Amino acid sequence: MKFNFDEVIDRRNTDSIKYDFAKKLGKPEGVLPLWVADMDFRTPPCVIEALTEKSRHGIFGYSQTRDDYFEVLKNWFLRQFGWTIRPEWLVKTPGVVFAINVAIRALTNEGDAVLIQQPVYHPFSSSVLNNNRKLVINRLVYSQGRYTIDFEDFEDKIVRNKVKLFILCSPHNPVGRVWTREELTRLGELCLYHNVMVISDEIHADFVYPGHRHFVFSDLKPEFSENTITCTAPTKTFNLAGLQISNIFIPNRDMRHKFKRELSRIGYGDPGIMGIVACRAAYEGGWEWLMELREYLTDNLNYMRNFLDQKIPQVKLVEPEGTYLAWLDFSALGLDDNALDSLIVNKAGLWLDPGPKFGAGGEGFQRINIACPRSTLEKALAQLEQAVRSV
Repeated sequence: MKFNFDEVIDRRNTDSIKYDFAKKLGKPEGVLPLWVADMDFRTPPCVIEALTEKSRHGIFGYSQTRDDYFEVLKNWFLRQFGWTIRPEWLVKTPGVVFAINVAIRALTNEGDAVLIQQPVYHPFSSSVLNNNRKLVINRLVYSQGRYTIDFEDFEDKIVRNKVKLFILCSPHNPVGRVWTREELTRLGELCLYHNVMVISDEIHADFVYPGHRHFVFSDLKPEFSENTITCTAPTKTFNLAGLQISNIFIPNRDMRHKFKRELSRIGYGDPGIMGIVACRAAYEGGWEWLMELREYLTDNLNYMRNFLDQKIPQVKLVEPEGTYLAWLDFSALGLDDNALDSLIVNKAGLWLDPGPKFGAGGEGFQRINIACPRSTLEKALAQLEQAVRSV
């Protein structure tokens, strides 16, 4: 490989949430962290060079994006997904979670019902509840190691709760599903029929494993486009989360006007210059780096699958179709979630994300981040093996 993903980079004492805040967040010092979804790899050289050049300039005043920024986005999404975006659709925000909160406030009123599919990325539920909306859950169905959608329950929950808004996670975090065209189309048609607007969080879209394909939800049908806010960002793809930049696409003029008006109420203005620089550089020059990274992640996944099968068969991998996050089923150990957390943290010396954090259906599961050097993953799995043997 041209890029060295095997390099172990010391992230301690860099103000890293992942590495420097264990004690503050209730974990023992020295625990090996494979939890929060950032990577232990340097961002592509083209991004580092662009940021370095901007730093040398030495002025970090109020900034905005020029036409070339949109052109870089347009080329990226067309190349990756065959999706043609328009400049008027674009609204820039500091992050996808921020955008989800803005959209909830812009498109619904207090007390309105918002539907999510748990177990799912935990800020979905907190965004609904913190904005005084009614949380409605369409629980994903786990059977024979794979998750599917209960469409009858989905529609029933919409009708009985008069749902106004649905938050879609595609690809799905943490269960790793890359929804098929048929699944997404069925969801979209149900939402249209019942006048339910959609927020589609597609931040993990660039990470899809061989044999699967990501479909941009709003691009499946023109009617979906007019009913959807699509949330994207380069931050997961290129390890830029700390630079606070996301690109939100809203084709419907009325929805876009409401979203922008809520942004104005919140007081958000222009994006930060370093986020702009990093996003443009990544989408313009990061393709080869991403292709090698995806190959490396596939190898990490293969290594973990084989390790679990051969050495810890009690721990089942829920085969991910996308993302660099893996969902592990520990239910065969027969431990409740408190005991499971204690095993992983205190005996294995690992910091993973406990399943209940992701809501209904997360019991007995843990999420592990495999976007790390192979040696880190090997160490983590060896520690997990020793801990499980003690049960």
